[in-house]
Amino acid sequence: MKFIAFTSDRGPRLGLVDGAGDRLADITERTGTADLVGVIERWEELRAKVEGAEPTIDVASVKALAPIPRPRRNVFCVGKNYREHAAEFGKSGYDAGSDTKAADHVPTKPVVFTKAPQSVVATNATIDPHSDITKELDYEAELAVIIGKGGKRISKENALEHVWGYTIVNDVTARDLQRDHKQWFLGKSIDGFCPMGPWAVTADEVDGANLDVECRVNGEVRQKASTKDLIFDIPTLIATISAGIALEPGDIIATGTPAGVGIGFDPPRFLKTGDVVEVAIGGLGRLVTTIG
Repeated sequence: MKFIAFTSDRGPRLGLVDGAGDRLADITERTGTADLVGVIERWEELRAKVEGAEPTIDVASVKALAPIPRPRRNVFCVGKNYREHAAEFGKSGYDAGSDTKAADHVPTKPVVFTKAPQSVVATNATIDPHSDITKELDYEAELAVIIGKGGKRISKENALEHVWGYTIVNDVTARDLQRDHKQWFLGKSIDGFCPMGPWAVTADEVDGANLDVECRVNGEVRQKASTKDLIFDIPTLIATISAGIALEPGDIIATGTPAGVGIGFDPPRFLKTGDVVEVAIGGLGRLVTTIG
């Protein structure tokens, strides 16, 4: 099932999108909440109430919100999780905090950081580039995992049982802040720097281990890869993070970005005012962001 959070004259609503992605059913009354995390927490109870809702509303007629507009905790993120991106990042001069010694810059353990909740915005948002504090704005197309059943010390073998579904994240990054502060939080957590959506799709609809990821800037393909190429797969990421941190329903794990980000070019191709970034992942829709 594909879920969309949206707003109407009655406030925030929750919808179920049809297979074509064109129409939605408002399921807020059926679930008793417009909060997707609330639905995830009661999924076994609410699933039957959601199934079969008749889509009568044109998706294009509503204003989408991020599937989880204000995560309860930081968004977990993974760096350098595609080999070609690890190499381009390592050679770029921006990876000031790296301790990777390998010639190809591939990490031996997952590199985990976070983005603050207030950085999340919806598809079709126009984001402030914060040009007063950064001159080197970049994009990162990523598959994001949405946790369903929480837990701690989750094994790789059981990890997928804890995945409720998936969405898309654009891990917008101020590269100069990332480099100069020798850590990633400040450069990635700026307000508006986590576009998310357009939908949250249940795990039974897509294979997270085999999805095509594509990013276009002003219509030009910049990134194109498959999640088959992840260095550390989704079960490994869940096991690694949950080893010491209890995961909770609605937690989000962005799994890393492929090669083709702005700093991978010579010279770098940073985002500027008016640029439109589109991230598409098979079955999950298209996330569109405009730089203000």
